[in-house]
Amino acid sequence: MSPLNAGGRVLTTAAGLVAGAGLAALAWGSLVERKRYTLRQVRVPVLPAGSAPLRVLHLSDLHMAPWQRDKQEWVRSLATLKPDLVVNTGDNLGHVDGVSGIEYALEPFAGIPGVFVNGSNDYFGPQLKNPLKYFGGPSLVHNYPARLDIDSLHRVFAGLGWKDLNNAADVVSIGATRLEFFGVDDPHIGLDRLDLITGAIDEMRANDPLAEETWPDPAQPAVADGILTIGVTHAPYQRVLNSFVNHGAQLILAGHTHGGQVCVPKFGALVTNCDIPRRQVRGLSLWNQGLRTAFLNVSAGLGTSIYAPVRFACPPEATLLTLTAVDA
Repeated sequence: MSPLNAGGRVLTTAAGLVAGAGLAALAWGSLVERKRYTLRQVRVPVLPAGSAPLRVLHLSDLHMAPWQRDKQEWVRSLATLKPDLVVNTGDNLGHVDGVSGIEYALEPFAGIPGVFVNGSNDYFGPQLKNPLKYFGGPSLVHNYPARLDIDSLHRVFAGLGWKDLNNAADVVSIGATRLEFFGVDDPHIGLDRLDLITGAIDEMRANDPLAEETWPDPAQPAVADGILTIGVTHAPYQRVLNSFVNHGAQLILAGHTHGGQVCVPKFGALVTNCDIPRRQVRGLSLWNQGLRTAFLNVSAGLGTSIYAPVRFACPPEATLLTLTAVDA
């Protein structure tokens, strides 16, 4: 056999191996990992000294279609964790008929306190996109697809007793700890109104009947006056995170990134779909702004677009955050 023919066979064999590995990775990502729902658990020492722990379930990016019964049943099963609070950071819908799946999946959480913000896929249906465009920066929507039934989605949340934080602020009291929340509508499509946050916080505190209460016995620890301030957004753009920290957020919860969705082992996400640093595209980290710092949890989310049903080295997830006292 001539060296030329031998070299050609080597190249052909190598190309075949690469193609086979690519097909195997695609099959794994679309058929297996996309449905390998995972609960990530983290502890966050952020509560006032002496406070009892709180369990916060962070849900994001469900991108629900009505036929996705496995995802719906897995979300329902999370109610057995008995969280003290649920935080939903948007992109719940993945189909024009997705509300029914969300209603079924979240039904067991009725009566558990919760808060939510919108993502773009609560307003608009998914689009078929060229995935290579994500390497050029955050995806932009020029021709909006079908509008989704966000009013029905909000009625589902209202029926659960959850509070709307879209460009708003509200308070939730759990035991002796008062949680002050503020949030924005989806920054990815320019619906965030950071200019409204200061006024929303002032109004929240003015209307909170517990804001002026103090612990009745001065000799006891001032746990009853313990306040935790939490910022909530769908997309973790830096302008939003910086504003939240400047407004006193000690913990920030976000979604949107899908953790990169397709990652390279030992390297991580290839894209973030916003301007957050790639190293913070998923999980718990610290966000620094000036002399202030907040914990930041970015969820990799539970779904994908129905037009891009694949995950690799980045399984779908929900997060259970156990908030503990700073002295724990």
